[in-house]
Amino acid sequence: MSRILVTDLDGTLLGGTPDDRIRLRDALARHPEVTTVFATGRGPASIREVLRDPLVPRPRWIIADVGATVIDGTDFTPVDPVQEQLRAGWPGPDRVRAALRRFPALAYQQGVVQNGRCSYHVDPDGLTDELTGAVEALGCTWVYSADRYFDVLPPSASKGNALRALAAKLGWQREHILVAGDSLNDLSLFRLGTHAVVVAGAEPALLTALAEDPLVHRADRAGAGGIHTALRKLRWLSADRDPDPDPAPGSTSRPGSRHATGPHSLVVAYHRPPLHWNGDDWQPPNSPNGILPTLSSAFADGLPGVWVTALTGRDRLAPLPQPTTLPLSPVPLDTATWHGYFHRACKETLWPVLMSEPDRSDHDERAWADYRTVNARFAEHISDQAAPGATVWLHDYNLWLVPGLLRRLRPDLRTGLFHHTPFPAPEVFDTLLVADELRRSLGCLDWAGFHTEDFAERFRRTLAGRSDPPHTAVHPLGIDRPFVEELARRRAARLPAARRHPASGRLVLSVERLDYAKAPIQKVDAVDHLLSQRPELRGRLTFRLVCPPPEPGVTAYDTTRRHLEQRIADVNAAWQQGTWQPVDYLPRGLSAAEVIDEYLAADVLWVTSLQDGMNLTAKEFTAAQAALLTDPRSRTGPGPGVLVLSRHTGAATELGPAALLTDPRSRDDLSAVLARALDLGPAERRARMDRLSRLLGHERPADWAARIVDGIRTCTPGRTPAGTPDPAGTPDPAAPTA
Repeated sequence: MSRILVTDLDGTLLGGTPDDRIRLRDALARHPEVTTVFATGRGPASIREVLRDPLVPRPRWIIADVGATVIDGTDFTPVDPVQEQLRAGWPGPDRVRAALRRFPALAYQQGVVQNGRCSYHVDPDGLTDELTGAVEALGCTWVYSADRYFDVLPPSASKGNALRALAAKLGWQREHILVAGDSLNDLSLFRLGTHAVVVAGAEPALLTALAEDPLVHRADRAGAGGIHTALRKLRWLSADRDPDPDPAPGSTSRPGSRHATGPHSLVVAYHRPPLHWNGDDWQPPNSPNGILPTLSSAFADGLPGVWVTALTGRDRLAPLPQPTTLPLSPVPLDTATWHGYFHRACKETLWPVLMSEPDRSDHDERAWADYRTVNARFAEHISDQAAPGATVWLHDYNLWLVPGLLRRLRPDLRTGLFHHTPFPAPEVFDTLLVADELRRSLGCLDWAGFHTEDFAERFRRTLAGRSDPPHTAVHPLGIDRPFVEELARRRAARLPAARRHPASGRLVLSVERLDYAKAPIQKVDAVDHLLSQRPELRGRLTFRLVCPPPEPGVTAYDTTRRHLEQRIADVNAAWQQGTWQPVDYLPRGLSAAEVIDEYLAADVLWVTSLQDGMNLTAKEFTAAQAALLTDPRSRTGPGPGVLVLSRHTGAATELGPAALLTDPRSRDDLSAVLARALDLGPAERRARMDRLSRLLGHERPADWAARIVDGIRTCTPGRTPAGTPDPAGTPDPAAPTA
């Protein structure tokens, strides 16, 4: 059943200790059935600034301007006819200000954006019958609060009337509404006969006005703490999802404070969980390589500590038996917050810049507020899990604001962050509207790691000028080579030959998720160009593109998918001969065994990323092919496969001397290098694969993880002195009428 929390902002939702605000925010996130409504004297512009604060829950509806404005909290559009009815009879600000100009005690609130109201400051002595009579002569009403704020409103406008009209429109029942306030301008809310709480520290005049009202709960905690207490008193917060009791007033412990100085000397944080709950059991990812399997392997090998990760959607609400081999500590996130954070801010704002495609970046303030919220929740959770002086290992751009938040919360921690993605050049980084905010936070790192020296140098230049820059290190990630090799041998043994070619004869393979950064359209264009230049390849060449879609909700690649599928259709239609067509498109994920089969079948693995932190596909292909170099069957046919690798991948730094490097931004280069790969003879193929195998090395991912943890623990960068501006860069909101 839906419950409605209607709360004032200043002194109420924004009041109380930071711990109280965190506790309330997290409780509301765990209880999406409780709908939050703001009822405030602030205007919409000021409310947008408030929502930049990661401790503020997102409202579904907003009553603003002391009840003269009612808007949808998702898009800030007016809720009509409710707002229209509330503003009926408003003479307009010019007429109001002209009529009240004769009262020298009134000071108009300059700099405060006002809609459907006029707001003044006036001392109690200036609140005369003559003044209020002049307002009533205009056909308006007025509200006075905090012995200072005097608001002139349309005759039907008030917070209470606005809530009554909104409730009637949406079918809310009084017994399902809780109102919370601290100021006399909240009085109309308390007259509606709903559940109500006055938070501690409220305006005395409000307490006096409500002294005889038995429906009003008087909390012994200020601000958000009082709201949280009232929600628990009403039993709107279930014990299983809000298990921690409220601390005593004045307590400084955080939610989950039993872990605040907990036993974990190492806290690892990554936004993605290593396992997915399928309804019956935990399901690991299909790929045996990447950061999730690497961290899983490291913990299985005895890496001490705890792994902080997000749980979203059904995973967040599932019965979660602890996996036996992984010490997970989840951060529950509701679907809406995850969508704004990951699908919008990460994928539509940050990802294009990381890929050096800044023109694709789209900044949305609401999504960025979700990004701040998720980073704040991670920071708080990490702080609660970390022992004094612990090491924190963060992963990737998804947690870029956590270092700044941790510096403020826990300056005793040693914090490192490994960038699995490319790091953009400073001039590209600076195209982000939030570049300064991110730079301040990244500057609070003790250690930053990268796959290549080029990415590390870009990071250093981005933070140039700091007196205490983070220590940087280069640690290219490898793969679980023994696993890949053993799987390749087993799969090859089950086939009638070491390689299974398509009927056309030559197979060019790409295995990549759908992403414009992987240049899939450019490859189809290059195949089209190659067939026009090399007629003998018609009917003999197949480009197999294994391209699974992103997770549901990610729309950043919709245009790429449509364009890609149209180009595939056009090229296949142009060159098709009988049952042969040049592009074999598989828009789905494959199991690890199926991917190995594709590696073993390929004459060429074609990796064409516009930018790529590493690209483990190239390393997996090398391991699978090299595993069969000593197999006599691999000496038949054209020899081992050839790796064609974008020069913009991290893997090119390691494997480039034995791969064929290509420029994915040039159609001619793509087609020419691909043609060269197809033309290589068996001896050169074997020589190149042998060298690729030696360049690949045999370091275990778990050893890679251990070296990085040791690097973070032992680095000795400078420390930002006390008094440094807020690393998260969140501006203080304006403070107009409460």
